[in-house]
Amino acid sequence: MANCHDQFVDFNSTISLTSERKSKLKKSRKNLRDRVRDDFKENHPDEIKPQFGSQGSSEMRTGINPIVRVIDEEGEEKRLTKYDTDDGVYFVGPLEKRKAVQTYHNWIWDAVNGYTSIEPVDKNTCVRTLFSDGHHIDQPIYFMDEDNDEHPWLAHRKKGWILSDPRDFYQWFNDEAAKNEQLRRVVKYLKAWCDYVNFDDSSKKMPSGFILTIWATDNFRESERDDISLKNTLEAIYDNLTIHFQCLRPTTPIGEDVMDGYSYKQYFMEKLKSFLESAKQAINETNQKDACYKWQKHFGARFSCSTAKDEDEGAKSYSNPPVVTNNAKSA
Repeated sequence: MANCHDQFVDFNSTISLTSERKSKLKKSRKNLRDRVRDDFKENHPDEIKPQFGSQGSSEMRTGINPIVRVIDEEGEEKRLTKYDTDDGVYFVGPLEKRKAVQTYHNWIWDAVNGYTSIEPVDKNTCVRTLFSDGHHIDQPIYFMDEDNDEHPWLAHRKKGWILSDPRDFYQWFNDEAAKNEQLRRVVKYLKAWCDYVNFDDSSKKMPSGFILTIWATDNFRESERDDISLKNTLEAIYDNLTIHFQCLRPTTPIGEDVMDGYSYKQYFMEKLKSFLESAKQAINETNQKDACYKWQKHFGARFSCSTAKDEDEGAKSYSNPPVVTNNAKSA
């Protein structure tokens, strides 16, 4: 079997956020927090003061560099590396002081507006601040009744106040990943795969990183090699989704099917099946270079095959022909 573990380790380094980008996200997050705090001191002095909590992939260490297609001012197409982090804004106090969902969205939007040259986006679940280099900060808003609530409620513009606790989720995942760090890499490989599919065909939407994280954790198959671990995990995911196409949230609200409303089931299952078939072929290959190309088909050029050997496993290769002496005996 062709071993592409080293190519996967290199791929993990390629798609992982650099220290520079992590520092940039932390700086942006801190500055936005300060801006929100200052705005509340000036414009809402009698309201509950906001608190903050980082969440999402930054807390799970599963963030990647997604690829996006953009058109510049001259109409030329180019690729822009996009990365982000989530920073929850929490209001903890008596329930009678809770405001309407849109009021909180308006307050946070007003506070961060003008921090960058790009206008913030008021999404259903958060306020998004965009930066010219492609990164962004999402600020979901939560309220907790200080007397009665064990878990926070998310301010959702369409659904109102919904029970949601991101802290429980990343603690759940980190506990699972602590058993085997390979799980973090498998999650990142799945996210990079979906990212490449979305880049190649943006007309349909692949599942979110949140969903992929749950599927990967529930179906994780460890191995000494990342290529085998990924193949076996893909197989387990495919088998389970064939029986029940769902993704049940493991934390508050426990049992919620976060795939409810997903419109591209057949499309995703076809992509997953194709990926799994290539993974099986790659594992069964005897030529490392050929195996690598089968993986690259689903990850794109970022999955480099430059270090893969173009020879059958077990076969010898010579830079020069072997020297045969006159006294060599025939077999």
